[in-house]
Amino acid sequence: MKHRRIPKRHAAVAGGAVVALVAAGVTFQTANASEEPSGFAVKKLSATAAGNLASTLGDDLGDRSAGAYYDVKSQALVVNVVDEAAADSVRKAGGQARIVENSVAELTTARQTLKSRATLPGTSWAVDPVTNKVVVTADRTVKGKAWSTLTKVVEGLGSKAVLKKSAGEFKPFIAGGEAIHSGSGRCSLGFNVVKDDQPHFITAGHCGESGSKWAESQGGPEIGTMVDSQFPGNDFALVKYDGDTEHPSTVDLYNGSTQEITKAGEATVGMKVTRSGSTTQVHDGQVTGLDATVNYGNGQIVEGLVQTDVCAEPGDSGGSLFAGDTAIGLTSGGSGDCTSGGTTFFQPVPEALAVFGAEIG
Repeated sequence: MKHRRIPKRHAAVAGGAVVALVAAGVTFQTANASEEPSGFAVKKLSATAAGNLASTLGDDLGDRSAGAYYDVKSQALVVNVVDEAAADSVRKAGGQARIVENSVAELTTARQTLKSRATLPGTSWAVDPVTNKVVVTADRTVKGKAWSTLTKVVEGLGSKAVLKKSAGEFKPFIAGGEAIHSGSGRCSLGFNVVKDDQPHFITAGHCGESGSKWAESQGGPEIGTMVDSQFPGNDFALVKYDGDTEHPSTVDLYNGSTQEITKAGEATVGMKVTRSGSTTQVHDGQVTGLDATVNYGNGQIVEGLVQTDVCAEPGDSGGSLFAGDTAIGLTSGGSGDCTSGGTTFFQPVPEALAVFGAEIG
């Protein structure tokens, strides 16, 4: 989807995107959820409402929780917990409790072990609340000694982690939502925002550096200057509009219409989401993992990403991921393509807005 400033001029950048290869293989079901005792009713919720409830319960339960996901079929929030007392708290709030083996603290420790002992190019890992494990993925470049090291570390984590192999390869993208151009390539605009009462837009940090100039077409007049760029570690950037470019808070649906964006929100596993980018335009899918770490090689490691089964291709970087009128993420990278499918990672929008002191608008 493009981000339209005016009917003719779009505000979107799709450049220097990063491709990550991960096959999550997640199915959303409640077969392992505990039977709810009489007297408790599981609420039917929207994905957004489920995300809000998950955040509240996560704060209340602390280390007794082990993540949550949204069951699309039943429209219920499934919350993983480690004891019956925590399960009762979930039920009272209208969620569906599921007693599991690994707590959030244990999965966090597993992630820390991977970071300290298996930070290898071509790998990624993310917490999958459906399987209650950290899913570790290696692309086709991980072989020999690196593969042996990764296998040994994952095996040492026991039931806390599982290792998968991807046929693809982690590699950088360049392109995106509604296209924006700089001397370093093409990217996609993510969302129009406001900072200090001035119009800006956010995109991927790997698209360019602070001080770079951006245009709507290659060699065209400049429309903005990148004032902050953070990559690796994070993957977001802020561009300040120059002149009088219109900047409505919408994204282009590539069908003659637009989607209004009114707020930013957090992703929930199982949430249905839509991605817009300048190369492949609009595609839908689901969130399959949270707090993902991806190693794109050459020291380019990004943490805290949203993992999805939405496809993307070079040129879609920086483009928008949203659920209805809610901004969710900025395209960071992925694997595969929109013919055979793939996995794509997104920088959460709320984090970018908090760092920049900006808001959707």
